[in-house]
Amino acid sequence: MHSDQPSLRWDGEAIVTLDQRALPHERRLLRLTTVDDVITAITTLAVRGAPSIGLAGALGVVLSAYAHCSPGTGDTGWEAVRADARRLASARPTAVNLAWAVDRVLTKLTDGPDAVLAEATVMIDEDRSVNRQMVDHAVRAVLDRCPRRSLRILTHCNTGRLATAAVGTALGTILALAEAGKVTEVLVDETRPLLQGARLTAWELAEADVPHRVCVDSAAAAAMSQGLVDCVLVGADRITARGDVANKIGTYALAIAAAHHGIPFIVVAPESSWDRSLADGRDIVIEERDADEVTSYGGIRTTPLGTRAYNPAFDVTPASLISAIVSEHGVHSPSEVTA
Repeated sequence: MHSDQPSLRWDGEAIVTLDQRALPHERRLLRLTTVDDVITAITTLAVRGAPSIGLAGALGVVLSAYAHCSPGTGDTGWEAVRADARRLASARPTAVNLAWAVDRVLTKLTDGPDAVLAEATVMIDEDRSVNRQMVDHAVRAVLDRCPRRSLRILTHCNTGRLATAAVGTALGTILALAEAGKVTEVLVDETRPLLQGARLTAWELAEADVPHRVCVDSAAAAAMSQGLVDCVLVGADRITARGDVANKIGTYALAIAAAHHGIPFIVVAPESSWDRSLADGRDIVIEERDADEVTSYGGIRTTPLGTRAYNPAFDVTPASLISAIVSEHGVHSPSEVTA
């Protein structure tokens, strides 16, 4: 899959996407034909990454519109779609892109299913364009802060084409820097407990032939102390009015370590990840996931029976620890971020 090819698409009657649970060992296509299929794909992380789940949610509304809105159904059909939309929007609570995308396509509902599909298709094209603009800004932000050398970059989770319509956010930036000859090595946090870094980011970097090593999450601070990291690049699932950022669990610890070592910590995320209705990170709802993700792996239990787990999917990094937030609109320092 080329970085500019859509990671999910509409095939005329269903959503087609890669099953990210199967990577890197199997390239399995999913064909989602019902709203329940879409919700299951999102909640089980077959489809993941804030922009991607937003687009999947939008296409889920398309499925519902074609199922419920035929000529003459009127308000009854519309209400059924709106009920499906509420279920889709609540499938994962932290990433604001999901509710944003669902709400956007709903504005076309009274014009009929074709209009809902047209809006979702526009959103996929927009996401690709937005990501290109964002990556251009982010490359400049990195080079401004880390001039005149080839870089060792650390990243967390997966923020490439698998997490977006195409191109990617933080990982898209890394790939663009690599194409420009500016990357010596990428350290890829495993990203416990579901290993999105080890499974997905390492896979994308290998496909692009970018030098990289997988890094145990708890070794990242040690890598910084040993001079192995020039810059940290991550994405975001929700950004508040003052610039606090919710991202995959473990991001906050990276930001603390980067601040201690004087290493730039840059967040790359689209405007759709901003939620300016929230004043700060204390207002963000953090999704807590099933203990089985921590107490077992690959179907094999790794803890004693009955062991409970603390398994938040995200944490919040305060704006004070962030060097820059980059969107398609440019580069923002925390002091410039306003409601």
